[in-house]
Amino acid sequence: MSARAIHPVRLAALSLCLCTMLGGCAIAHDSEELKTIFNEGLAAYDAGRYEEAYRLFESIDDEDVAAMRNVGLMLRKGQGVAKDPKAAEEMLQRAAEDGLPTAQYDLAEMLLNGEAGDPDPQAALPWLTQAAAAHHPIAEYRLGLLYEEGTVVEKNLGFARTLYADAAARGVPGAKEHLDKLGGPVPGAQPSGTPPP
Repeated sequence: MSARAIHPVRLAALSLCLCTMLGGCAIAHDSEELKTIFNEGLAAYDAGRYEEAYRLFESIDDEDVAAMRNVGLMLRKGQGVAKDPKAAEEMLQRAAEDGLPTAQYDLAEMLLNGEAGDPDPQAALPWLTQAAAAHHPIAEYRLGLLYEEGTVVEKNLGFARTLYADAAARGVPGAKEHLDKLGGPVPGAQPSGTPPP
């Protein structure tokens, strides 16, 4: 038998071995299965069965960005798993990079508070800005504070007022007070999470 005749057989055998090994590593769920597992995780969480909730969310965190965020939050709080701020930050960053505004805000908050190291407002700023641009109300309020204070970004009271107005309209505590202190909403301003040029 020539080397050419053996090569396809070897290739097929290697492919079969590789598929067998990888088959045990990943389980793909259809959308209904994901929804069912996620809802079971929520029910377990709401009932205080945190270990079960964590296990369910973790089982789909590579397929569902909301489950990924929930794993990060549970790691952050130590619910159903040992508290691990660094792992929480990494998981929330993955969800934030996938575009989930709630994860973007959670990550920004961790960075602002220094939960996994020293506070890092500069690293928090892009995540906070993205969450505010998606109209996450608390992100709008916190970003408004940064623009009002002018320590992390250049002070911009007009933009702070716009952010506060949007957050106040959604009932964020403290937003209306800050807005009133700065003179109320900017006339004709459109709610936006991105600063003017």
